[in-house]
Parts: sequence; structure tokens; C-alpha cells
Amino acid sequence: MSETIRENDVGSTLKTSRSSRFWPRWIPTSVDDIIAAEKRLLSVVKTGYVQEHVNIGSGPPGSKVRWFRSASSEPRFIHSVTFDSKPDAPTLVMIHGYAASQGFFFRNFDVLAYRFRVIAVDQLGWGASSRPDFTCKSTEETEAWFIDSFEEWRKAKNLSNFILLGHSFGGYVAAKYALKHPEHVQHLILVGSAGFSSESDAKSERITRFRATWKGAVLNHLWESNFTPQKLVRGLGPWGPNIVRKYTSARFGTHSTGEILTEEESTLLTGIAR
Repeated sequence: MSETIRENDVGSTLKTSRSSRFWPRWIPTSVDDIIAAEKRLLSVVKTGYVQEHVNIGSGPPGSKVRWFRSASSEPRFIHSVTFDSKPDAPTLVMIHGYAASQGFFFRNFDVLAYRFRVIAVDQLGWGASSRPDFTCKSTEETEAWFIDSFEEWRKAKNLSNFILLGHSFGGYVAAKYALKHPEHVQHLILVGSAGFSSESDAKSERITRFRATWKGAVLNHLWESNFTPQKLVRGLGPWGPNIVRKYTSARFGTHSTGEILTEEESTLLTGIAR
């Protein structure tokens, strides 16, 4: 089941918890804020689009991970944006990288939509998708978290025989998904894909020694507690967006991409990086 988001019902589509009106909001973000920021970012895209929340339930019975392990009783959903200017064209599904969202592809949408029916998704836990508590403790569980939730989204959208594109960590997820469900993937495109090699004995020994130090112990505890850079930024409250803005300007400036974002694009991109 999917739910289309229209211009005037951003606030009513999702019931998100908000701070009391008598207290200032220390963390200036919510699902509604992200959806609104996404609309502002996509205003620079010329191709028409539809935003959707696709209900993926609480996870398939055979899954290694149960997505309902959360204090929230709200249904789990995957947020996606569809550019359907070529409805009879091949379907291209795009998966973003770590700590990102589908909005990071905003400069690619117009060109791709000219040849494909483009669907870009926010992976579970990022962007405007649901953010249940992350309880995974192993590589197998972590992979299942992303692969199984994406498969439930595919079922709900009734997709098959599509082209799957993954960028960075999204490339890792896309490759793992294609290996598990090859019957649905017509072509696999990996863009700057992330990967994990087996550790050498020397490298493993260095990591073990570092973990034995107080710095290593602190960092390991934070990692095991699912403390992420995004949590740090959100914890900084009203100062967080400015840090993200500086990061996006540096990350996507001329020295790294050869093509600088405009001031407007940098500001709009900052809005969805929460």
C-alpha cells in the first residue's frame, strides 16, 4: 500500500511527535520537515514527480530482522519519489549511499527521466523513511535490515525486471539484493560502490590494539551504541544545520566534483541532510 503526498497535506499525512508548543524545539527536524525540505530541493528539477510513503509492514516472517523493534507503534514505510515522464520506458530504481537520501541525486533526475521511469528511494532509517530502533548486531542482520525492507517495498510497488542503481553504500545494498533476488533485476549499476574486504592478520591486530586503548574503547562503545554522525549533528540542535551546510559546501565543491553547487542548491541540500 502506498500513500501519495500532495502539496497541502505534508503535515497531515504523517503524525510525527513534536515538542510541546511551550518549549523550543532543540532538534529542528521531523519527518514533515524533511518532506517539506525535499519539495524545496526538487523545485529545481524540471521533471514532474510524485512523493510516496509505501507501507512495508513489520517485516517478512522469515527475516533475520524484525523492524517493529521500536518504541513507536507507527507503521513502517519506505519513502520514494517517482519521475514518470516516460511511463512506458524501462524502470530505473536508485538507492542512495550512507547517511544520505534520494534527494542527493537531484542533479541527475532530469537527464535520467528523459530515458527512464525513475524511482528513487530513501533506505529504511534514512531520509523520510521510517526510523525504527536499529537492533542489528551482526553483518547478516544488518544486510537483512536493508535488503528485506527494500524487497517489501518492491512487493508493495509490484515491480519486477527493473534496472537497479546503487551509489556508495547503496551500491553494496544493491549488489547484495541482486544476488538474493536476481529474478527482479534486469541490470545492476554500481556507482562508486562501497565494499568490505576481509581483514588481514596485521590489520586485525592493529584494530585489536587500538580497541585496548581508552580512545578505542570509547569509540567502540559509541559504535556499538549506534552513535552516528547524524546523531551528533541533531544533538547540536540549532547549530547542526550550519555544520551540515559547511560539510555539503566542502564535499560537493569544485575541488571534489569539478562543478560547484550554487548557493541555493547547497542550502536546499542541507535541508534534507538530517
